[in-house]
Amino acid sequence: MTTARNRALNRLRRDRTLAAKTRLLELREAAMDTDEETLFPDERLELLFTCCHPALGLDAQVALTLRTLGGLTTDQIARAFLVSEPTMAQRLVRAKAKIKAAGIPFRVPSDHLLPERLAAVLAVIYLIFNEGYGGHGELADEALRLGRALAELMPDEPEVHGLLALMTLHDARREARFRGGELVLLTEQDSSLWNRAQIASGRASLDRALARHGRGPYVVQAAIASLHADEPRDWRQIAALYGELWRLTGSPVVELNRAVAVAMRDGPEAGLALVDAILDRGELADYRLAHATRADLCRRLGRVEEAREAYEQALSMTRQEAEQRFLKKRLAELSN
Repeated sequence: MTTARNRALNRLRRDRTLAAKTRLLELREAAMDTDEETLFPDERLELLFTCCHPALGLDAQVALTLRTLGGLTTDQIARAFLVSEPTMAQRLVRAKAKIKAAGIPFRVPSDHLLPERLAAVLAVIYLIFNEGYGGHGELADEALRLGRALAELMPDEPEVHGLLALMTLHDARREARFRGGELVLLTEQDSSLWNRAQIASGRASLDRALARHGRGPYVVQAAIASLHADEPRDWRQIAALYGELWRLTGSPVVELNRAVAVAMRDGPEAGLALVDAILDRGELADYRLAHATRADLCRRLGRVEEAREAYEQALSMTRQEAEQRFLKKRLAELSN
């Protein structure tokens, strides 16, 4: 009877211990599930951070992630980086080879490693949106969804709010950008078609970025986009902000945008001088929008032959049908 009693007590102790340990395991698993949901509110965002490994250069991270996860073709990525398709294909091959040679693991990063991957993730989302902004609405919607998820994941990062503001403000003009399948320039858009609720939402995101002392490229671009939603537009301030953005990035594309703002502020001749200086340096010789901008400024100055030549050059570089139709329309107007 003593032996039986001791065995019964041992069994009861084991059962109580098992029950207690089981509860602890359940609580830990629940906590881990909660942490995981809090860390990454979106599975595709989790994959973006996983793909953007800092062992690769920033351009390689962005290009490879756009190709493998963003759904963009090599040609689309090449155009985003202003390089030829064969050049981009070689970059992608080299990036994959480096991953294999270095044994870079495909692993979700810990939360303390997210900031070092943020620049690449922001660039990927931004370029996905840009491709969608050209007419692929589903890509623009995907970029906006990722931007909102990123703002939830990293609410204290001003550039995250800046990017979300930038995309939201641009997307607010989606319905006005095309008319009967034809591209409509910003200065010719029907502002009654703009989504005012989206503009307010974009400006709220911009305010959050500024409240966190944001002064980075995405915040500056969002501030420019916010000014473009005003009527009349303050071209003096827009040109000044493009100057600041150019100082931050050194990008010739930003310099081209600044030239357009200067042309609106000081006249087409002032803008054309800046565009010609960019093209003379050879930095945007293969960029269709540089030639389209030059064509428009020449048209406004009455320099018809130069405008026609520049429009034809831009047309030869354009792949998007809406842009092609727009350039052909401009050429027809010159002939008339």
